[in-house]
Amino acid sequence: MHKPKKPEPAVKHLVLAASLALTPVLISALPAPAQEADPHAGHDMSGMDSMMGTDSPSTEAFKAANMAMHSGMDIPFTGNADVDFVRGMIAHHQGAIDMARIVLEHGTDPEVKKLAEEIIAAQESEISWMTDWLEKNGG
Repeated sequence: MHKPKKPEPAVKHLVLAASLALTPVLISALPAPAQEADPHAGHDMSGMDSMMGTDSPSTEAFKAANMAMHSGMDIPFTGNADVDFVRGMIAHHQGAIDMARIVLEHGTDPEVKKLAEEIIAAQESEISWMTDWLEKNGG
């Protein structure tokens, strides 16, 4: 049976030196204990303005539309994938309409406003189709 060679002392020292050199890097990559960690580290704090009541009217409107959309999408699921999808998408589409109306009121870019108008027309048509579908399919 062949006995493996022992590593040369220089190789051992090289491996040890590399390990010691990398230890601080590896340790810094570990998460800090919860009690020592800054809960806001790495977070974008630009949204703090909203807590101070300094959001623009469009931001306030977008936040309200977003909350309404998410609330509307919080449906009781039936187990029927088709019905659940359509019911959730109605609120989602209404959210798109609400956001498009906000940009029509507050936006300035003609291309964005044109897109908003197209979104309103398309989403209203799809909501109408989905509402009819639900009526026909017991949703």
